[in-house]
Amino acid sequence: MFRVITLNLNGIRSAAKKGFFDWVQQQQADVICVQELKAQSAQLAPFQLAGYHAYFHCAEKKGYSGVGIYTRHLPQDIITGLGWEVADQEGRYVEIDLGTLSVVSLYLPSGTSGEHRQAVKFDFLDRYAQHLDALSQRHHDYIICGDWNIAHKPIDLKNWRSNQKNSGFLPEERAWMDNLFGGHGFVDAFRQVCLEADQYTWWSHRGRARENNVGWRIDYQVITPGLANKVKSAAIYREQWFSDHAPLIMEYEL
Repeated sequence: MFRVITLNLNGIRSAAKKGFFDWVQQQQADVICVQELKAQSAQLAPFQLAGYHAYFHCAEKKGYSGVGIYTRHLPQDIITGLGWEVADQEGRYVEIDLGTLSVVSLYLPSGTSGEHRQAVKFDFLDRYAQHLDALSQRHHDYIICGDWNIAHKPIDLKNWRSNQKNSGFLPEERAWMDNLFGGHGFVDAFRQVCLEADQYTWWSHRGRARENNVGWRIDYQVITPGLANKVKSAAIYREQWFSDHAPLIMEYEL
């Protein structure tokens, strides 16, 4: 089995203090994708994993964004950035090429802080859609892990009725996801094996959202069609809290 874990850390130092690295070292994953490092390259030396190669794309702004990949398998190539300002300056993309398979750690912008950032998010989505078109023509398998900051369908968040005008569940964002899984031909790996409701990966700090499981499913493993029948299991790990997100663990028969 090929095991892949993805988690938005909400700060790599914070997650480490909460036991993330002790836990993940025991998971025997082939690849671990992380987002929202909130650290610079020079600060990452303490956060290596025994038996893994590590690759990061940090934001220029201190204490902000950033993504990384830990892999047991030595990549043939590593790609950081997507070629436009927000993706590259904010540290939102790293990809490893493992030969017949590439794995990506992606952190899409949030639009929750105001109209300007929502406009940045829409621009990112437009540009990334073009990138996905190019990937879909490659005849190469991809697992794109990360925090996509969009809940696709009503089943993917608890209070969907009251969030239809909020960033993360806007009609335009959901239509973009429809096209991702329709026109672009990519597949929501989690929903290949789990169709249940109340499966969330992020909870607000407000109220008792996590204790009451009032959450959103915004963390995904998005795969190319050739992997659709190779998804064998999916789990959202909620026993320990390393972040305001939960690890998404998936296994593929490759």
